[in-house]
Amino acid sequence: MKAETAAQTRPATRSDKNLLWRDIIKNRWLYIMLIPGVLYFIIFKYIPMYGITMAFQDYTPYKGILGSEWVGFKHFSRFFGEPQFWTLFRNTFLLAIYNMVFFFPLPIVLALMLNEVRRERFKRFVQTLVYVPHFVSWVVVVGVFYMLFTTEGGAINELLYNLTGQKVAFLLEPGWFRTMIVGQSIWKEVGWGTIIFLAALSGVDTQLYEAARIDGASRWRQTWHITLPAIRSTIVILLILRLGNFLDTGFEQIFLMLTPTNRDVGEVFDTYVYTKGLTQAQYSYSAAVGLFKSVVGLALVLGANKLAKKFGEEGVY
Repeated sequence: MKAETAAQTRPATRSDKNLLWRDIIKNRWLYIMLIPGVLYFIIFKYIPMYGITMAFQDYTPYKGILGSEWVGFKHFSRFFGEPQFWTLFRNTFLLAIYNMVFFFPLPIVLALMLNEVRRERFKRFVQTLVYVPHFVSWVVVVGVFYMLFTTEGGAINELLYNLTGQKVAFLLEPGWFRTMIVGQSIWKEVGWGTIIFLAALSGVDTQLYEAARIDGASRWRQTWHITLPAIRSTIVILLILRLGNFLDTGFEQIFLMLTPTNRDVGEVFDTYVYTKGLTQAQYSYSAAVGLFKSVVGLALVLGANKLAKKFGEEGVY
């Protein structure tokens, strides 16, 4: 035990570095494939983090970040003191909860259903069918929903009118806003979300199913006692990562769906940042709002990861 501990704590030697370089040379094509992803995160994720400093300044473009006056937590105090803060928090939180409750489990369910399909052609056809909406832009998705649900000739409303003699203003009534948002997300992204779970399911040992069938286990019992435990770690990791974007409810989708009649329930942090930052040029204030969202997401990831480890799961790190 002491020898193992000493080996783990000793500094890296020249031979260790040589082994590392040999490994890099041996798997050089894998490392080359990593370059685009690494560059993406450096350019679009890490370098822009320098702009966080605007949240603690009275930023003006002609002075720049280095020349702008430092004001500490002034913008955070203003944001938390705004009467609109709790409305934004409630709207964002409710949409996030709805997405977590109704959207997150559906890719798992769909992946389990596809895993039970034995005809490969039919399975591939269904997979292609449910993947396609992911590649459709939100502008097109919202446009399709407008054509379906508008009271002026929408197919759904025309059907309702023929059946009941009444039309429903799905796109204008605040009570339908969150349902429409979650429904659009489900239609567009559920199929794409099954990819990781199907990959995890492909790694389940088939001998376990054979042994379960011999013992008389039904398909439901096999799913409950073999399939779900086998992909549990994948579910936990994706749930933790999902919590990191808990307050990211999707700017483009919500912005396109907002109307004067549903703004009270539809205005979220993302649209608020756009309004304050770009349309009203309050750069420091909007940066403070965005930083608040990021800190909440980080706290949720750290807390969820610690909780997962406490219950014996691997976690993200």
